[in-house]
This record gives sequence, C-alpha cells and structure tokens, in this order.
Amino acid sequence: MKSSLARLTTALCAVLLVAAACGGNSTPSPKPATTPSGSVAAPTGTPAGATATAAVPTDAPPSVAPPSEAPPSDVPASGAPTASPAPTTLRVDPEVPEGAVLVRWFCCLGAGDAPEQVTDELAAIDAFNASHDTIKIAFEVVPYAAARDALATEIASGNAPDIVGPVGVGGANAFNDQWLDLQPLIDQTGYDMSQYQQGAVDFYKIGDVQTAIPFAIYPSVMFYQAGMFTEEIGLAEPPHKYGEKYVIQGEKAAALFGVAEGTEVDWTYDTVRKLGLLLTVDVNGKDATEAGFDPTQIVQYGFEPQRDDLRGLGAYFGPGKLAADDGTTVQIPDPWAAAWKYVYEGTWKDHFIMSGPTFESPEFQGGGYAFCSGKVAMQTNFLWSKYCLEGTADAPAPAGDNWNMAAVPVYQGDPSAAFNADTFRLVKTTKHPLEAFTAMTYLEGEASADLLNTYGGMSARPAEQEAFFAALDEGFQYPPLLTPPDWQVVKDSVQWADNPNFEAFMPKYNESLDILNTYLTKWTHTDGLDIDAEITALKDELQATWNQ
Repeated sequence: MKSSLARLTTALCAVLLVAAACGGNSTPSPKPATTPSGSVAAPTGTPAGATATAAVPTDAPPSVAPPSEAPPSDVPASGAPTASPAPTTLRVDPEVPEGAVLVRWFCCLGAGDAPEQVTDELAAIDAFNASHDTIKIAFEVVPYAAARDALATEIASGNAPDIVGPVGVGGANAFNDQWLDLQPLIDQTGYDMSQYQQGAVDFYKIGDVQTAIPFAIYPSVMFYQAGMFTEEIGLAEPPHKYGEKYVIQGEKAAALFGVAEGTEVDWTYDTVRKLGLLLTVDVNGKDATEAGFDPTQIVQYGFEPQRDDLRGLGAYFGPGKLAADDGTTVQIPDPWAAAWKYVYEGTWKDHFIMSGPTFESPEFQGGGYAFCSGKVAMQTNFLWSKYCLEGTADAPAPAGDNWNMAAVPVYQGDPSAAFNADTFRLVKTTKHPLEAFTAMTYLEGEASADLLNTYGGMSARPAEQEAFFAALDEGFQYPPLLTPPDWQVVKDSVQWADNPNFEAFMPKYNESLDILNTYLTKWTHTDGLDIDAEITALKDELQATWNQ
C-alpha cells in the first residue's frame, strides 16, 4: 500500500500544473457536490495493488459551459471564461487476477474531482476490490472542465468506460443516447427499487427505459441571513413553510409595501424585490430606497439568484425547457423570460442584485458563492452550496453564525424549486453489464454514506435522510450557529422540484450551453441592454444552431 501511494504521488506531482496541490501547505478544495478543483492532488490512499498514471489530455479543451451543479474552477459563476492550465487526468488500475472482470469507472461530469473527494472515491474502490475476487474497479478522473470532451473522445474511439458518475441531469443529457437501460439488470438481480420514492425512480425514466437509479439529490431553498432581517432593521424572517405568507414588520417595510405592520403578503419575487431594496446598503449606511444611496459603493446586497445557468435561473420562476415538444423548435418559457428580466432590472436598475464583476470580485466570494461572503441577505441556491457555509477552527465561515433557510419564493402559481440530482450510469456499450451493475450498485449502496458526504448530496433514500442531516449539523461548528438550520425546508422543497427539469435535453447540447453562457455573461456584465431584444436574439441564435 505504501509503495503504491508513493508511486501515485510521484506520478501526479510530476505533471500537475498547480504544484501547490501536492504540497503540505495547499488549501484543499471545498467539498461541494460539484466544485471541481481544476486539478487532482495526490490522494492519501489508493487501492491495494493499484498503479497510477497521470496524463494531460491534448484532445479535450476545457469547456466554458457551466454545469448545473456548480461552475468549474476555471469558469466564473457568471460564465466568463478565463485562461486556465490544461487539466490533469488521473488513472488508477488495480491488479486483475486471471478470470476476473475489470470495470472502468469514469469521473467527473459532476462531483468528484476535488482532492478530498478523490481520496474518498479511492477508499470506496479499495474496499470493493478487497471484497470482490471476480470483479475489480479501475478509476479515471478527468476534471470537470474537460470531462465532457474526454468522455466523448473515449466513446468515439471505441474505448468507452463502463460506469460514468456522479453525473447530473445536464451532463447525462449531453450523452443522452449512450446510456444502458437498467431495467433488465434490475429484474435479473432483484434489485430493490422500493427503497426509493416512485417519483425519484420515474425521474430517470424515458418511456420504459430506466436510465439510472436515484442516488444524490440537491433541492433548492432560499438561504438568508436572519440577523440582517431582525437585528439591523427589524424585519420579520422569511417564511419556512411553503404556502405561508410573509409578515410585514417594521416601519420602513410597512411604508414600502404600503400596508400596516402585521399585514401578511404573499411570499413572491415582488416581495423579495422590496425586501432586497431595504437590505441593500451602501458604504454610508443608506439602503436602496433612500435618497443619496450610492449604487457604486454597495457593501451589502439584498438578493442573489442562483446564476450558474440561464435555464436554472429561469426555473426558479417556473418549470420549463428550451426544446418544444417537436424536439427541434426553440421556445423560451414565459416564466424564464420573466426571471431574466427580473434579474437584469434588479442588477442594473434597482441594484439589489450584484453585477457580474461584483459577483466575481474577491470581496463578495465566500468560498464560491456570494451568500457565503456574509454580505448577501438572501440567495436561492441548491443544497450542495452549503459547503461554503462550513468553516474551520482556523478559518471560520465568513457567512457567520446566524443564517437559515426559507421556502423558495413564488412567481405565479405554484413554487418552483430548481432541482439538481447526481447518479451513476452504465454506458450501453459495456461488455460486462452485470459486473458493471454490481459495481455501480455498490457505489450507490454500501459506499453511498461516505460518497454522499464527500459530494454534499442528500440521499435519495428517505430512510437515510435524517442521518444525513444530523451529519450536516456537525459541520457547522465554526462558528457555531445560533439556530440549527431548518432542514425541513429542504425536505419540503423536493415536492416543488421543477418538472420538466431545466436541464432537459436540447439539440446541439454543448453548443447550446456555450450560447446560453455567452448571453449570461453579457447580461450580467452590461448595462443599458434591451433585454426583450436580447431574449429574442438568444432564441434566434439557438434556433440557427439547432437548424445546422
């Protein structure tokens, strides 16, 4: 074991362009479900008998399309690409006894490439290989920014892996015709699907084809800073239960809403806008409703949308998809257009939402998301974003000790809580489907507790969720929270998951993501645009691409 680790470390450090990743003073990547490190540092363990090689792929340029789960490390969340070193691929191949089957696991179209995640993945492989004589798992890690291109190359060259994951909806839809139907294997092995809610099972069904088994889910909530509401200007906290109204409290809120204190109003995005104005403060202590407010010197913002993907941003206003039912015509769902206008005007007119440059500035980055800086009052985001709310004894979390979670606001009709989910899939060309299914269900079964923890995912098995939340509570010790997070909000958000999911398949998937990313960057970085004209231009450009 020791000699294997030494070989692994030497191989990795020889090619990593981020040399500090191999040093004792390096800062580990956070543990979100999906914030890739951009390179793979030497793990602290490797499967028994394993050897490792590392290579820099030359045929896989980094993609600039942000994933649904989180932006890759070389792409700011607003979508503006920046120069980055070539990603490093890690391969770990175990010794395979005569007669045994080797199953190849490819990572990372979603989570999995942060150094500490690789360590946990290797530990899972080590345990499997030690307990199985006739099946062995090999492991390939490609950082998120290059993973789609690398997997496409492997499939095209006839060298596809057997297992791919963890992978979200968007990553899977980029290869929508490559996945094996698992139903025959489920039937053959008697795999127990009753441990999952039927809705979670159906989430991965296309007709009669079961493309995946539920694994990790990431509902959305509204994170908020309770102290900014109650202590600073005497506002009531946002409602935690879906369907509850917001109570107007404080003279300033009553005046802005035009109602008496104690009045209940719907928990809508209009309510969020008004509260956002009150909670946006400049360097002189004036909020965005006051005369003399300076929008160029804002030190605290009222609201921050989840902005990794234009489709996801729109999904918080209502479910939808870009491809019409004919599969070839671009449609812009009305709630999405409304959401894009809301964010654009909130950024450049009302100033309670950050511009792209502000969002990307170190001052407002708290480990990956602006809310985690402690300078944002409210933010809609997925559960996986909780990683940057966790601190250490030496570096307490900048978000502080008085945040919590509330229900996602409503645009029109029912709430829409944009939804992320990760799982593992089998490639349809696998020559060893039964063995690959055995390895995959091990990762989603016996190894799931450790893997879900390192990915930051909530188990899709209802029976395991309480233990998951109890473990999360242990992570919020630096600083200790004044009030435990209300995890019931997370559970309740599942029923309001957007359906169809915003990452539903669309033609020319990767090219379309690049177009969406370009417009997201433009809108978050440019004042004075005609947003209606911009939306029309986006639709036309997508349609032209789909028609090619």
